[in-house]
Amino acid sequence: MRVDAIFTNARIRTLDPERPTAHSIGTLNGRIVGFDDELRGLDADRVVDLGGQPVLPGFHDAHHHLSLTGFRLASLNLRPGAVNSLSELYEAVREHAEGLAPDAWVRGSGYDQNFLEGHPTAEELDRVAGGRPVILEHVSGHMMVANTRAFELAGYSRREGFPEIAGGGIPRDSDGRPQGLLQESAMAPIFALVRPMGLDEVQRNLGLASDQALSYGLTSVTEPGIGEIRMVGNSPLDYHAYQTAVEQHQLRVRTTLMPYITVLHPFSDLPDKQMLGLDLGIRTGLGDDMLRVGPVKIVADGSFIGRSAAMHACFHGEADNFGVLLHEPEALRDYIVGAHRAGWTVATHAIGDRAITHVLDAIEHAQSIAPRPEVRHRIEHFALASDADIARAAALGVIPVPQGVFVSDFGDGMAAAVDADRRDDIYRVKSLADAGIVLNGSTDSPISDANPLVSLRDMVLRRTSSGEVLGPRERVSIDEAVRAYTHGSAYAVGQEKSKGTLKAGMLADFIALSDDLYEIAPERIADQQVTTTVVGGEVVFGDGS
Repeated sequence: MRVDAIFTNARIRTLDPERPTAHSIGTLNGRIVGFDDELRGLDADRVVDLGGQPVLPGFHDAHHHLSLTGFRLASLNLRPGAVNSLSELYEAVREHAEGLAPDAWVRGSGYDQNFLEGHPTAEELDRVAGGRPVILEHVSGHMMVANTRAFELAGYSRREGFPEIAGGGIPRDSDGRPQGLLQESAMAPIFALVRPMGLDEVQRNLGLASDQALSYGLTSVTEPGIGEIRMVGNSPLDYHAYQTAVEQHQLRVRTTLMPYITVLHPFSDLPDKQMLGLDLGIRTGLGDDMLRVGPVKIVADGSFIGRSAAMHACFHGEADNFGVLLHEPEALRDYIVGAHRAGWTVATHAIGDRAITHVLDAIEHAQSIAPRPEVRHRIEHFALASDADIARAAALGVIPVPQGVFVSDFGDGMAAAVDADRRDDIYRVKSLADAGIVLNGSTDSPISDANPLVSLRDMVLRRTSSGEVLGPRERVSIDEAVRAYTHGSAYAVGQEKSKGTLKAGMLADFIALSDDLYEIAPERIADQQVTTTVVGGEVVFGDGS
């Protein structure tokens, strides 16, 4: 027998309890055929010496905006560290604008008012943009700032007459004009000027994000929201863009796509008109190992750091701010029930505890009228959750998808946003595992950087940027964190039988690292490097790629 490749001289942790370690791994037709002694006597087209490095299954980010990550890689970077004050932000915009055509859009992203002196304003952006329209996207993706020229192109001269928009926030000056900041649904009129994106731009962004993902050891990601251009997605032709990017080898990381709920429609010709789906009954699970249709995505509320998540209690220091529900509970229930009845897995963004309550209510109702005990509905983020919320999610078979890296990136701001007695309820991890929920790993890239090693460190240490420990009881071991980022994230999209562990018959997706994460101090985890990434038995990053 001849195999495609044998990767040898490695310290392999398979995460398979029946064979936890190995030194060599053989691949054929993109899958694993065996280890060590099982490879004796086999010929191989390629033998790859991994130099004694530690090897793990490839990482899988369970919530990663691949196309938006690529867009931000190609746009003006305003993340903390790149700019650390409003004056630095305005200067960066000025320098960037000077290199553009006089009528070109100035696009920047990643600013966080918690690290600045506040949000940018339209008037100050007017001053530095040279008459060009400007859109600056908040790091959360739930807010933007537009300048006066952008409002004019949307039909609102001098920013006058801009209406109130349900589910949106619009801070105004004393004359009633928007100051520039637009939250949630209020972003739609400005986004309509720059969306849908052209297919070439989408595919370029996917290529940039794919290259970054592979360099970080990500062999799979789940893309949470395509096809809807007002909030998430790029174009009504998103699936086509991703499929073309795979065919043209721009997209080289395995991708599970979540269509946004508004892409689905009722089947009016069927007796059951409560079903929501795509034509021909296409639903979760369609596709192959490279590109697959995943859950349908719904956004129920806003963001934590933007203080627009829907809360039962007001945000600390803001007696009238209980956040924003983007859908009334009845409408949210109809969405979830309709998709559930049509066979979809549903993944709902719910950050605040009030939003979590409404999502769990809807899932419980859906299961009561159309039981599907095997389905793995998800709650994306699950950011502020009580013990009762966790117990209820576990009882319903719901999978929360939290982001460990948010602890270091935004932990101090999130802690300041709630009363002291709720701070240990922020982005819980260990309590989910203790309740019997399969942990998964994600970054919400580009909200946080996609590097899984940073997120793994934060799942273990739970340290904020100021050095405080946020929720010490929520710390997990490095083994629990690694299993979350491999098997757990595959489980979250029903793909644990093909990836997430290394054993015969599984996809040959694995990575080599500069040091063994299990043997080093937790503080050093984020300092390690991915030296080789293998997808389907092919080296796609590192030596030999």
